[in-house]
Amino acid sequence: MVRTYALLAWTWTRAAAQYPLSFTLMTLGGFVLGGLDAAVIWVIFANTTTLGGFGLSEVMFLYGTAGLAFSVGDLMFSNLDRISQHIKAGTFDAMLIRPVSPFVQVATDRFVPHRIGRVLQGAVVLGIGLSGVHVPLGRAWMIPVMVLSGVVIFTAIWALGGAAQFLLTDAPEVANAFTYGGGTLVQYPLSVYGDNLVRGVTFVLPLAFVNWQPGLYVLDREDPLGLPHWLRFLSPAAALALALVAGLAWRAGIRRYRSTGS
Repeated sequence: MVRTYALLAWTWTRAAAQYPLSFTLMTLGGFVLGGLDAAVIWVIFANTTTLGGFGLSEVMFLYGTAGLAFSVGDLMFSNLDRISQHIKAGTFDAMLIRPVSPFVQVATDRFVPHRIGRVLQGAVVLGIGLSGVHVPLGRAWMIPVMVLSGVVIFTAIWALGGAAQFLLTDAPEVANAFTYGGGTLVQYPLSVYGDNLVRGVTFVLPLAFVNWQPGLYVLDREDPLGLPHWLRFLSPAAALALALVAGLAWRAGIRRYRSTGS
């Protein structure tokens, strides 16, 4: 399945590369637009010294890890939120009879390689954040773990949103509220939000495990809400659990699907 995904994604990438100027400009555009989000942090810290109890470099670190995880998921799997278009157009029927996973086909349909600009932007901000904080080697191992877990968590949310569209074909924006909305929410320390919201994104929809809980471990900071210390190590488990739920929901959606007859 991985090989098939890579081949299909490479096909769309080669097609986009046929227009190098357009491809370059759109990639740079994604980098710049993402940079505007990061610039907001600089504006905030031009007027204050801390945000939710965290300094500039710490906030940039949290932003960078969340931004990198989200942008990789966005690049690779965000097309899952377009499945309702295939259902209504009847093109999903063709995907079901091909010897390729419908999940892979939907994810790679009209693959947008210039989104790599947002990935690069997230990586740059993460590098800037790390340059300003002291992370011992004994804690640095958590950084790639949290980014990879974040990618899985966001991908699972996109898959859940896609699965919901088998039932509610006119509700892709509902899914976007949790994917793009969730990506925006975790760009900042969760200590700036209310206690109930933080508990919700910890124990219900595990967005806190994208960068907040593991980030507290990397930065060696106490949890402002006093939640258990062992939560900081559960990002892989939270990602796996949400991925399993998303997989079951996706399969249930496939079973429920009824052909358009076209």
